[in-house]
Amino acid sequence: MYDIVTFGSAVVDVFVDTGIHEKKNTISYPVGAKILIKDLKFDIGGGGTNTAVAFARFGLKTGCICKLGDDENGRKILGLFKKEKIRFLGKIERNSMSGYSIILDSKEKSRTILTYKGLNNNLNFGEIDVRKIKTKWIYYSSLLGESFKSQKYLAEVLAERGVKLAFNPSDYLIKEEDLSSLLKLCEVLILNKEEARMLADKYKDNEKDLLKKLGKLGPKIVVVTDKNKSISCYNSLNSKKYFLKPHKIKVVERTGAGDAFASGFVAGLVAGKGIEDSLKLGLRESEAVIRHFGAKNNLLRMKLK
Repeated sequence: MYDIVTFGSAVVDVFVDTGIHEKKNTISYPVGAKILIKDLKFDIGGGGTNTAVAFARFGLKTGCICKLGDDENGRKILGLFKKEKIRFLGKIERNSMSGYSIILDSKEKSRTILTYKGLNNNLNFGEIDVRKIKTKWIYYSSLLGESFKSQKYLAEVLAERGVKLAFNPSDYLIKEEDLSSLLKLCEVLILNKEEARMLADKYKDNEKDLLKKLGKLGPKIVVVTDKNKSISCYNSLNSKKYFLKPHKIKVVERTGAGDAFASGFVAGLVAGKGIEDSLKLGLRESEAVIRHFGAKNNLLRMKLK
């Protein structure tokens, strides 16, 4: 029995330190120019692997559902799973290319991410051995296409077994897919402020309070992050709100901060902690990650169970 299984993307990340300043929330590159970059780093990323590693380092028995190619990047990702003691529960496709992301970092430590999803969005439900998905919790990060359909089918199957669903949808998933059936099955919904507003606007309601509006869509617990501003949380079962302000720290690179916070918060709940302590754990995890390059390099190691 797993404590938690993640279902999301798996990619190899390349971090490019451009040394270029932002202007009006934009990182600009002159057409035709050849730009010398300051640094280049490689790591393994994607919402499925980032959260799986975080859960595993908290001492939780963890599995990960994703789709990989039989290429070098796929082998690197499988090597990470073996190293971190994560059970691979997905599919390897022969003669295919795994996912890849290019992260362009600005001088101000913000970033633009170019992602090639590869096989990540092509996992058919028939390629998942549901018999092996024996878990207490399932965690979804954003996937599209066949993989999103598979997430919906699997959520319905697992809900009948009493498995709790945590969901962290991205802006592009909110724009392109109907999430209503998943939201009704959610134990926990985690978004950033922009995603929260986008989701609330998509499903019209007279409720003006953002947290309550999201809670009415189905999830028992809603968490909204806002970079270095206050984190807000709403428990729809008792209508209680929680707030937590991040610390002032030096940010090195923000990639993976959202995954880190979400996995820290959910790990706390999996381990039986209350909402307040779980929020603090999520914040501690995310602040550890943004002090270093890479979504996994500084994830916390501690036994929650």
